[in-house]
Amino acid sequence: MTPEFTPADRRAALDRAARLRQLPEADRDAIRIAQDPDFRRWLDQITATGGCSHPVHLTGSTTVLDGATGEILRHYDTRSEPGERLLVRCRNRRATICPACSRLHAGDTFHLVRAGLLGGKNVPATVRTRPRLFVTLTAPSFGPVHRTGELCRPRRGGGACTHGRSLGCGAVHGVADLLVGQPLCPECYDYTGHVLWHAHASKLWDRFVIDVRRRLASSASIVQSRFAQHARLSFARVAEYQKRAAVHVHAVVRLDGPDGPADDPPAWGTADRLTDAVRASAGRVLVRTPYSPAVGELVLRWGSQIDIRQLRADSDGPDDDAVAAYVAKYVTKGARETGAGTDHKLMASADIDTAPVSGHVRDLMRTCWRLGGLPEYAPLHLRTWAHTLGYRGHILTKSRAYSTTYAALRAERAHHVGHLDMPDTITDAHWRYVGSGHTPGAALIAAGVAEELALNRVAARESLPAGGDAV
Repeated sequence: MTPEFTPADRRAALDRAARLRQLPEADRDAIRIAQDPDFRRWLDQITATGGCSHPVHLTGSTTVLDGATGEILRHYDTRSEPGERLLVRCRNRRATICPACSRLHAGDTFHLVRAGLLGGKNVPATVRTRPRLFVTLTAPSFGPVHRTGELCRPRRGGGACTHGRSLGCGAVHGVADLLVGQPLCPECYDYTGHVLWHAHASKLWDRFVIDVRRRLASSASIVQSRFAQHARLSFARVAEYQKRAAVHVHAVVRLDGPDGPADDPPAWGTADRLTDAVRASAGRVLVRTPYSPAVGELVLRWGSQIDIRQLRADSDGPDDDAVAAYVAKYVTKGARETGAGTDHKLMASADIDTAPVSGHVRDLMRTCWRLGGLPEYAPLHLRTWAHTLGYRGHILTKSRAYSTTYAALRAERAHHVGHLDMPDTITDAHWRYVGSGHTPGAALIAAGVAEELALNRVAARESLPAGGDAV
């Protein structure tokens, strides 16, 4: 029997529909998703991704067979999932793009760097007794900029530049002051040198590492080509944008024996000798840019501000953890978060005018675009990397023998949550990409899941005894 609706019922239904139409699109979409019969399973997928902001959508199946008998041991197919698809993490390291995956990446980075300092993750604990340095290398000066401090005086004695602008500010700038890092005279600032230094920064680091090995060999009276038979230099480095939008490098440098972490360095391999080699190489190495009729040939070096700190094994430990946490913090920062560019590539020169950046950064982007049109700089792909101001290196790089890898850490996490590799089996997998991202309502729900998981982690960390570890 069909129920009868009274005029009052009809008016109430119309009122509810009217109120629903007044809600923002995201709220209406969230209500639609929550009313779906498959909502519980969809929410399980979102939770499994940690509330990823931009998940990848896959469709397909995986079948695990017994290698001897051909018996099906396990079968999974997305046809039973909501929308016939599986959501997986985007794994973006930038906190501005995906806070959930960024936090996971930061945790992996912390353990990767920490293992190279203290051991663990298949790295012996004896690495803590090796010569270890925390090194900071900076970019050179490309012109006077505003800075924090008691008085902003980039050039002692003041005076004026050729364009009539004062080279001394005299103001007191706070850390959050938007003037900090901006040139006192944009016309005097060497934007070309800044961009080309960024484009060659990775090559400069490579030459620095090679030169450190050579200097260590020479100081020990060893033929340079045979250094690898006596010792191995391992490192992990992270690039960070300064307020002036120039990259500088933080690196953990360690000296091992020829077989790597499991091998003690030779008797001559001391922290003091490693420190001397690092300091000398930082002041010596250089890279020459390709000759350009418009620019000429530039000689690029590290800046004069170099910081080298020895990490000692007789400390009580927090210093090493602090170094690992410091590196992990910067590896998740995107160019936009530091104010030194954007997190998305620029498709045309017109995009520079609308980029949410300072005038200084915009001028660096324009310089990238201009130099990128010159044939002699084509191999540098400056237009492709205009959003990062010409810097095209990885944010984090490490030598092979420094410690574990991101892939190994992900495999360990999968094993921990029960994704076990079954021996003597054959896996038949067929997967394809079908999309990415969230609808507006799904994005709201995912953000709520990510926030709840973050609060749970904080509560778990606070419940640990002193010295506990919850990442």
